Amino acid sequence: MTPLEKRAERDLRILEAVAEDRSLTQRALAKRLGVALGLANLYIRRLANKGLIKITDFPRKPSARKRLRYVLTPRGLAEKTRLTYEYMSYSLAIYRRTRNTLRDALSRTNGMKKIALCGVGDAAELAYLTLKEFGLEPHGVFADGGGIRFLGFEVRSVTELTPKEFDGVVIATFERPEPHLARLSSQGFAPEQLLTIRRPMTSRSQRDVT
Repeated sequence: MTPLEKRAERDLRILEAVAEDRSLTQRALAKRLGVALGLANLYIRRLANKGLIKITDFPRKPSARKRLRYVLTPRGLAEKTRLTYEYMSYSLAIYRRTRNTLRDALSRTNGMKKIALCGVGDAAELAYLTLKEFGLEPHGVFADGGGIRFLGFEVRSVTELTPKEFDGVVIATFERPEPHLARLSSQGFAPEQLLTIRRPMTSRSQRDVT
């Protein structure tokens, strides 16, 4: 996701939050976005300057501290609708592309049966459904840290992944897979054992980027 796409997603999350709760505080918004309070204030002010959000005072009460209310403007509502449509279209395109990438990788495997999922979240759920289409079930789920449950599995630490236990690993992330490929290669997995839902960059494409 490019910086511009990340900004559009963040703006959409803020507009959605304001539309859902007019008594929304900056502190609550910061927590929802996972950012510092000062950064949340900066985002709010930027959207207000663009005319998407109106900032007003709460009805004053005696001896009460002044609080602010954020209201979505008609322009903000239109922008929220536009961003929602674009985000849904973008998400569908991502899902189709990643599913096709994994399907292509699975079609070239030779009798790979015992497969592990490396990752949790939306990407791992998509990988799980694609595996099911091929009549395959993951035999384990791994992630940094581990210690949680996902898809009915006890998630184990990635450091426990070994080629002795699994025929292959699906690297389930929408981010660039190269760091994960390098890590699992150092743990003994051969390149043909590592399947991704996003195509790795080739040496040529890496040069083109740089």
